[in-house]
Amino acid sequence: MTRFVDGPVHVSVPATSANLGPGFDSLGLALDLRDELSAEVVASGLEVVVEGMGAADVPRDETHLVVRSMRAALGLMGAEPPGLRLTCRNVVPHARGLGSSSAAIVAGVSLARALVAGGSLLLDDDALFRLAAEIEGHPDNVAPAFYGGFVISGHDDEGFYAVTSPVDPRVGAVVLVPPTPLSTEVARGLLPAAVPHADAAADAGRTALLVAALASQPEQLLRATRDYLHQDYRRPAMPDSVALVDALRADGVPAVVSGAGPTVLAFAEAGRPAAVRAVLDRAPRGWEASYVAVDRDGVRVS
Repeated sequence: MTRFVDGPVHVSVPATSANLGPGFDSLGLALDLRDELSAEVVASGLEVVVEGMGAADVPRDETHLVVRSMRAALGLMGAEPPGLRLTCRNVVPHARGLGSSSAAIVAGVSLARALVAGGSLLLDDDALFRLAAEIEGHPDNVAPAFYGGFVISGHDDEGFYAVTSPVDPRVGAVVLVPPTPLSTEVARGLLPAAVPHADAAADAGRTALLVAALASQPEQLLRATRDYLHQDYRRPAMPDSVALVDALRADGVPAVVSGAGPTVLAFAEAGRPAAVRAVLDRAPRGWEASYVAVDRDGVRVS
């Protein structure tokens, strides 16, 4: 018979930025902007409390993404709690290209495992990551949300995989978040079924360079973040975002569309406050801009 832990368990999950320019559907970076969640087994029913981002929009029933993710993990462990209480304090913006859905999924599966006594023996980290990727459908945001740092991920005949790669301590980022959302489905719908071979070859070279640039040569980030596969095709859905990327890059700032957008991410060095301030000041009216460090931990459970 399954035994559940006494009292609530808590998790903290970082925002993430996928693609980073050329690394379409394969590269992701965790950012130190965190949703905080707690869950507790109760006598009966389901109670969902949501504060912060998405509080006015997300459901409070079994369709809530965190709850669905918890149920999936609990099912794999053969655990069926009599009731659940879930509290979400959301900081990651929704539908802005900063991995809010991946944060919810990683939080849900991690909460579920933590609620079950001996849960890590039933679902190890690799199994939990694979489950989260299956729920999301792709691993590029899930992987850094789970493992932290910079992660190269994908899917092959053996299933989902994730490989962490170093990040130079000088690397940080400014995120410039527009006020209006954009769904991933709309952004993906603008992509062509095929691209020119020359563009694919150029993108592969920049992706390889980006791994090296993030690891130890951030001076190469402008060249390394040049994208050939997706950003220009998505311009009609987020013209202001892509125009801002173009303007920043023209001034030598390594800027990209974060994930499917419309947030813009610009790499910046925390030790150069004037340079960071110059990027923050480029936020258009109505946008929110902030400096965020690279998160090294991924999901934290207590």
